[in-house]
Amino acid sequence: MKKIIALLLVTALSISVTLAQVALPKRGLCAHRGCLDTHPENTLPAFKEAIRLGAQMIEFDIQLTKDNALVIMHDETVDRTTNGTGKVADLTLAQIRQLDAGIKKGQVFAGTAIPTFDEVLAIMPQNVWLNCHLKGGAEVGKAAAMAVVKSGRMHQAFLACEEAAAAGARQVNATILICNAENRYRKDTRQYVEATIAMKANFIQLLRNEGEDRQEVMARLAKNQVRVNYFYAKDPNELPALFDAGVDFVLVNNLEQFIPQAKKLGVKPVRPVF
Repeated sequence: MKKIIALLLVTALSISVTLAQVALPKRGLCAHRGCLDTHPENTLPAFKEAIRLGAQMIEFDIQLTKDNALVIMHDETVDRTTNGTGKVADLTLAQIRQLDAGIKKGQVFAGTAIPTFDEVLAIMPQNVWLNCHLKGGAEVGKAAAMAVVKSGRMHQAFLACEEAAAAGARQVNATILICNAENRYRKDTRQYVEATIAMKANFIQLLRNEGEDRQEVMARLAKNQVRVNYFYAKDPNELPALFDAGVDFVLVNNLEQFIPQAKKLGVKPVRPVF
């Protein structure tokens, strides 16, 4: 028994040392729901394309099914992106798995399944940020946190969620990375920033708001070591001003179109490490 415990400790130490050596991007592009311009959103093909192109961060949405499985879906219902109908919360995982999440994007993607959170984690490199956007409260926060811890992704995965989900996640692991995405005050930038700092979140995801003077709040975020995501850029020419303003990661729908401009600004595509 002592030998087994010692072996487990050595293995855990080896994993922690390896992860400590993984360099995560300091700034860059975030593939919103994967490469949703060319691939079916929130699916493995979309995420694999984002990895191939060298995204610094990949964003996806997580919900609980009727039988408490974590699946990747943005909308409350499956109607828009699949060949099925109904609310995710009213469908079992088995029912979800029968749906085609690719056919509406084109025949080439026919038969693409709605993935589970575990399946998504399994294909991800170790050296990109995982922007896990939770849809729901404390229960989804707890379940997602358990999956992140189990998968060994604590160094790179953060939960973008509302306060209730963040509280649930922190019950599982107090050090799990959190991005404050509380919708009650998210459109009020100043309140959003202060609440994010108060809850000791690691990330914030500022909404697009042309013309708003954010110099003061960006300084507050930097002082409190809160990384800044920006939702979202429509044109690659927006990148210089966003990075100059202190944004760390810019969400984009059409990743490939943004890469040339990002390269000019010194943001090189990530070479994935698995």
